[in-house]
Amino acid sequence: MSERHITRAGQGGGRDVFEYAVLRVVPRIERGECINAGVLVYCRAKAYVGARTHLDEARLLALDPDADVAGVRAALRAVEAVCGGGQAAGQAAGDDAGRRFRWLIAPRSTVVQPGPVHTGLTTDPVAETERLLDLLVR
Repeated sequence: MSERHITRAGQGGGRDVFEYAVLRVVPRIERGECINAGVLVYCRAKAYVGARTHLDEARLLALDPDADVAGVRAALRAVEAVCGGGQAAGQAAGDDAGRRFRWLIAPRSTVVQPGPVHTGLTTDPVAETERLLDLLVR
């Protein structure tokens, strides 16, 4: 029988728990095909929520030659704006990082969809966001 350990902020050897979700683009919902186009990262201990996106237009158009590329780019930019907070975040501007992350991972679009939430440990959530983008999207 193995032990399970719960790591709390400050108990991970200098690392903090973070959550992340991949942003997927599903151009034709009836086909169920998708491409990864971004990552959302939330670290409560650092009060950080961030998104990095990268849309591979050629891959998107391979799935659907009639895809609304401009619309998908606008949706991805909106996710990044909400993560950044401030006036660009619209109604979410006054929300804390955790609330903005939860709002972003709630399914609301049939084209740009958040995947399941996963967890990990990190010393630098900003660098983790870039690492995950390189690993899961590019």
